[in-house]
Formats: sequence, structure tokens, C-alpha cells
Amino acid sequence: MSGRVVVGVDGSEESVTAVDWAADEAALRGAELRLVNASLWQEHPVVVAVQPARDVRAERARDLLGAMTDRARSRRTSLTTSTEEIEDAPAGVLLSASAHADLVVLGSHGFSVGTGFTAGSVGQAVAAEADSPVVLVRESTPDGDGAVVVGLDILSPGEELLAFAFAFAARRSAPVRVVHTWHLTPLHPHGGGSAAEEAGKEALGEAVRSVRERFPEVKVELVATAGRAAGHLIQAATGSAIVVVGRRRGHALRGHIGAVAHAVIHHAASPVAVVPHT
Repeated sequence: MSGRVVVGVDGSEESVTAVDWAADEAALRGAELRLVNASLWQEHPVVVAVQPARDVRAERARDLLGAMTDRARSRRTSLTTSTEEIEDAPAGVLLSASAHADLVVLGSHGFSVGTGFTAGSVGQAVAAEADSPVVLVRESTPDGDGAVVVGLDILSPGEELLAFAFAFAARRSAPVRVVHTWHLTPLHPHGGGSAAEEAGKEALGEAVRSVRERFPEVKVELVATAGRAAGHLIQAATGSAIVVVGRRRGHALRGHIGAVAHAVIHHAASPVAVVPHT
């Protein structure tokens, strides 16, 4: 066994779905599944007066972790699991856990049908700052071809981003759909013609050449088109197994995700992986 998949557990329906998803992923990786529940105890006397005692809340957390562990093991009988219940802020706990994890998994809440999703303050903070990739899981995902969709900047593709997407696809015998876009300008409003798309595909093919050599069994579709990256990725992600976006390490703005990743997190119907890369 190698590696660890960490999943945040809070009792919500979305977190139950995240546990199922994380159990499957940990089993495919041959990794340990670590279930984490974190609570920041409130000390204000007014809050304490209406909150259960600490020991009661701790017992509830242990019961929840036990139930979710049983669920994960019944889903994947060979799975190795561990749990952590800690008195601290959830974002901080999960960020600390990411330093010793291959992946962190969290549930993502829906706004309403057709309008989008919210990662919540914890999910956004973890996705923006975690040392490991972070996957935000929806409560349900529309049926589709099960492809792995990855958005790529050919000027700075990020090896970690491509390696995550192709390894994920290889474990599931799924195809990878690599999407690259460029902006139309007032001087070149029709820069999305066939010649431009062919040139874009050629550049995209070169950008993914080395990772394709590492994963020759993975079928690859290259999509190069003019327009807004977020819109194309959200559309391409419909019915996909996952959509993968990057986050640059060491960004000058702490906790910065980027406009494209932010849009995909909030509007793609599939699970979203945010992968830190150089």
C-alpha cells in the first residue's frame, strides 16, 4: 500500500457522497483512506449556553466517523482506513492533513438546479492553499462519457496537472479530453478559424507529448478553440468523470485560485480537481 486520501466528514449529504468518492479513489490507488472531522469549539458564554457540551459533541463526531468508516469499508472491503477527530478549525486541519496526503476530498454544495455550486469557505480555502490536489465532489453527477477533462495553458502546462489527469484516467480506463483556448481580440475577432484551431492542436499535442508517452494506454482528445476558457471547460465537463484545473504554487496573492478555476469550481457539474503546480 502507498499513499493517503483524506476526506472531510461533517455529516452533510455532500460529505457522504465525498466519502463514497474518496473510498473508490483510495481503493483504485491502493491508498489509505483517512476520514477527518474537525470542530472549532466556541468559548463565548452565549454560544456555550445553546451548544452541546464538548464531550457530547466529541462523542457525536466519533459516532459520525465510525458510521462513515463502516460505509467506506462496506463499499470497498479491502480498504485500509483511519480517522481523526480534532478540536480545531476545519480548514486548518485539512490544510495540515494535505501536507501528508496525495489527495484531499470535500463535498460541494449546490446553489439550486442549473445555477451552480458553492465549495463553502472551507472548501475554497483548502482548494486555494493545500499542498496536495483537492477534489470537490458534487452530490450527483450527470451521466456522460466519463472522460477526464483537463484545462491546459500551453505556455505553462504544469507537469503535475497533466500527470494527475492522465494517472486518474489510466486507473479507470477512461479517455482524457485536453482543452486549450485563446482569447479573441477586437483586431482578430475571427481568430477561431480552422487554421488557428489546427495550429492550436499542434501546439497542444506537443505540450502533452511527454505525458502521453508515460501513459500510452490512455486515449486522448485534443480540443483547441477560441473563446473563454472557463465556458469551454464547463461545457466540456458535462458528464465527465472529473474536470482538472491548475493552481500555481507560490502565487503572490495568498489563497489565490485564479478566475478560470474559480468559475469551474462553481459551475461545472462534475467533480472538480484543483491541482497545485509550478
